[in-house]
Amino acid sequence: MNTSVAETMIKMLEAVPDQLQENVVEHMRDYIEDIRDEAKWNTSFSRTQDKLVAAAQQARQQIAGGGQSSPLDVEKL
Repeated sequence: MNTSVAETMIKMLEAVPDQLQENVVEHMRDYIEDIRDEAKWNTSFSRTQDKLVAAAQQARQQIAGGGQSSPLDVEKL
């Protein structure tokens, strides 16, 4: 991150009361954690995307072939 951006954020935080600073920092922590989780998901998804596409194609072939698949019965789950 650009140092001037961080310095600007610090100055903005210093300009508000302590309790508000704590609230803002907590929100920032949550936001950053959400971004990290999303990045992990995107990485994981990109590594398995080919397998998901292949599984979908196989399912389509089984449905089109008839007899190789059956409707999902949610009562049996």
